Amino acid sequence: MERRTERKRFPGSAANWAEREGRRVIGMSETIHIMAGGPINLIPKDLFRDDKQKVWIGVDRGVQYLIEHGIIPDFAVGDFDSVSPEEWNAIKEHVDGVSRFKPEKDETDMELALLWAIKQNPSTIRIYGASGGRLDHFMANALMLAHFKQLYPRVHFELSDIQNSISVYVPGTFDIHRNDRKRYVSFIPLSPKVSGITLRGFKYPLTGKTVPFGSSLCISNELKEHTGTFSFENGILMMIRSQD
Repeated sequence: MERRTERKRFPGSAANWAEREGRRVIGMSETIHIMAGGPINLIPKDLFRDDKQKVWIGVDRGVQYLIEHGIIPDFAVGDFDSVSPEEWNAIKEHVDGVSRFKPEKDETDMELALLWAIKQNPSTIRIYGASGGRLDHFMANALMLAHFKQLYPRVHFELSDIQNSISVYVPGTFDIHRNDRKRYVSFIPLSPKVSGITLRGFKYPLTGKTVPFGSSLCISNELKEHTGTFSFENGILMMIRSQD
């Protein structure tokens, strides 16, 4: 069996780095926003308005996106291999907290950003600029939500672009409100099966259903009421809210 060569970008593990850098507390905030460097045309434009009270982490080229819109992120992380030397100089000039790594590492830039964000003890982490472009990056980002949700179940993780919003849930009962812009609601099992799924207030309701991994049963549902609920007993469930 081929042995994987360990590639370290810094002394110690990524968790140790996050523990050390996470002491650079950015102030109390229930929500942390992360801007990655995906296609900018997929990023909601209204994000760049009313940003005074938002806490931002820039990831690689996402730092440049923020600066170009007059937003100075509270922290920046990445290998910054997608920015020009001039842009890198601007990032160093504007952002106080920057951690730059070599491209050869075990963790993606997004994982490093999430590790740092978690140390700020938020209730919600919202991610933008992490979809579109390379499919491998998108899949890693989407599935990373499930990984972090299992480690930190009290934190709400959400990845959004102009067409979709993705979030991940552990067992429980949850309210959901109708969103006329993203009216389609899909549920995708991320574990071998999700049991006890109940959907109320939906166009296609369910009661105590077990849905296996890979099933399309819960794709493209809609709320028929202003508010509905979904619940399940076991497994990991991804919810995607989307529009055509």
